[in-house]
Amino acid sequence: MSVPFVQLTRSPAAVAVAESLPGRKPSWLKVRAPGGPNYAHIKGMMRELGLHTVCEEARCPNIGECWEHKAATFMILGDVCTRNCTYCAVAHGTPTEFDPLEPVRLAEAVERMGLAHVVITSVDRDDLPNGGAEAFAGCITEIKRRIPDS
Repeated sequence: MSVPFVQLTRSPAAVAVAESLPGRKPSWLKVRAPGGPNYAHIKGMMRELGLHTVCEEARCPNIGECWEHKAATFMILGDVCTRNCTYCAVAHGTPTEFDPLEPVRLAEAVERMGLAHVVITSVDRDDLPNGGAEAFAGCITEIKRRIPDS
């Protein structure tokens, strides 16, 4: 049994479009793989202090660039959200208990990174009576205590 030979051709319009495209993608479209000394340092510090970032938990493609520039969005109240939003990559389910020492560890990371501005967000904690507001207050208080001019 023989297999018929099929000649595939592109339409003139498809050829024109393909020829008009540049050979390389623009540099702003490319994302470098995470690495570098600051990236490795921040990743190690996050593990050492038991902290979480949106950068990691939401699988941000820009994590390498941001961490290399010592920028991170801290995520408090754990890494498990009580909601299950379909657009979000953060894990969902039953979170661990509230950790009252997390603000101390976060403030230590801010101090060690030498940050002048800090972005803090959190998972939803519908299991806590006030949604974890005391954790935000604790982070701000501890950062101000360690770095009064911040």
